[in-house]
Amino acid sequence: MTSRERVQMALEHKDPDRVPLDLGASSVTGMQVDTVYQLRQALQLDPPGTPVKVTEPYQMLGEIKPDLMGALGVDVVGLGKPATMFGFKNEGWKPWTTFEGTPVLVPEGFNIEPDANGDILMYPEGDKSVPPSGRMPKGGFYFDSIVRQPPIDENTLSVEDNLEEFGPVADDDLEYFRREAERLYTQTDKAILANFGGTAFGDIALVPAPWLKHPKGIRDIEEWYISTVTRRDHVYKIFERQCEIGIRNLEKVFAAVGNRVTAVFVSGTDFGQQNGPFISLKSYRDLFKPFHREVNNWIHKNTQWKCFIHSCGSVRALLPDFVDAGFDIINPVQCSAAGMAPEELKKEFGDRATFWGGGVDTQRTLPFGTPEEVRQEVCTRLKIFGKSGGYVFNTTHNVQARVPAQNVLAMYKAVRECGKYPL
Repeated sequence: MTSRERVQMALEHKDPDRVPLDLGASSVTGMQVDTVYQLRQALQLDPPGTPVKVTEPYQMLGEIKPDLMGALGVDVVGLGKPATMFGFKNEGWKPWTTFEGTPVLVPEGFNIEPDANGDILMYPEGDKSVPPSGRMPKGGFYFDSIVRQPPIDENTLSVEDNLEEFGPVADDDLEYFRREAERLYTQTDKAILANFGGTAFGDIALVPAPWLKHPKGIRDIEEWYISTVTRRDHVYKIFERQCEIGIRNLEKVFAAVGNRVTAVFVSGTDFGQQNGPFISLKSYRDLFKPFHREVNNWIHKNTQWKCFIHSCGSVRALLPDFVDAGFDIINPVQCSAAGMAPEELKKEFGDRATFWGGGVDTQRTLPFGTPEEVRQEVCTRLKIFGKSGGYVFNTTHNVQARVPAQNVLAMYKAVRECGKYPL
């Protein structure tokens, strides 16, 4: 069975030969670069000191190369925009060293400056003539957005200001999508998880727009959340226009890539905290769900793609509406959050949604447990989520830095040994 067939069967809620595995196909199913380096060293894929590419500098995610995919049995590859979250492309690689001392390669647009206290400042499109848009704290592992919101004048606040990043898809991006989809489809046997952008309504990682040199509109995180209530009609109009643009872009993208894509990343907007949603059910249904449904309906009507939503935290109360809005895939499945018990999730939603993630707790078990504890949790989650298909193994969000290599190895060994059907 090929990887593509394996994932497709899982998405159809059938038992493949084993549970499919994702590592690195998206910005929320990857691994921090220090840990990628340690894993490659533990598997003896590289001589010591061989650098790893940083493919997403915002979260400092490391490249998952074909040899690592082969060693672990990875079944999914990613297809996304050629530019990073800071607006520069993954090209012109140059050496750098992380605070952990890991040798890495970063894109040529990775132009940084230290500030007075040793933090690292990053610039949109690598342009140091404009204010920085990202900050990595001294000794840190990834960047945080710097809020660059100008004072808001209610009399001149414009919907268009928050639509600057949602224009028509560029011809060179379309050609890139076409070329990469063809390459990944014909030169690998992997399922393709694509993220074409533009359909994540209110994704708080995107609101500050760290790739824009001079963002306008509502860009402060706190101000944005408040605005979903105090400026609800304004935000609705932003989403309305974004949805129109997004669907027009999807029409063009589908013409370029066709059904080579298996699943598409529609939304990465987080709605949950540890103890429950931080948005009311009424607010989700009123402000977000109409646009989720419109995008997903277009995808289901016009393509064979499956629709993927990422939302951290306790989203149990929202899951019926996610499914009703047309989402086929739920990620990251944060089982440690309130109301997210895996047995209950699988029992109630297992025949209607594919769970993609939740394979091991990345807040506690993977970084702080023993290898045996990691193994036990992985095998238990595989048995629960993998029953009757409908499951793709991944950790609960990205694997972070400083996770012991023996724990990472124990996780993937458990996937191999406990992920075979019948479970």
